[in-house]
Amino acid sequence: MGKPLVVTDQNFDQTLSQHPLVLVDFWAEWCAPCRMIAPILEELAKEYEGKLVVAKLDVDENPKTAMRYRVMSIPTVILFKNGQPVEVLVGAQPKRNFEAKIQKHLPPSA
Repeated sequence: MGKPLVVTDQNFDQTLSQHPLVLVDFWAEWCAPCRMIAPILEELAKEYEGKLVVAKLDVDENPKTAMRYRVMSIPTVILFKNGQPVEVLVGAQPKRNFEAKIQKHLPPSA
């Protein structure tokens, strides 16, 4: 795959249940900082393929899920492990910040 998945209110829980580690970008088309981090998230989707799923949820089209996780400003990126939120990053961030949060939750390399 190597690309972010598009998730909606309808398939959000199913996506979390199918993948142990999911990084979800809560974003909107009109949000400039969201557009700034989009290429970083695409890189992460490629680099962590097989270990992590990167997903994007448009908050304008899917308000239920955004409200459920109390997303008040965007971009908000939440890392879910086994369906539970374990890390939250709010605002545009450098790639290393995302990687630091991800690395804490990856299984140790065999």
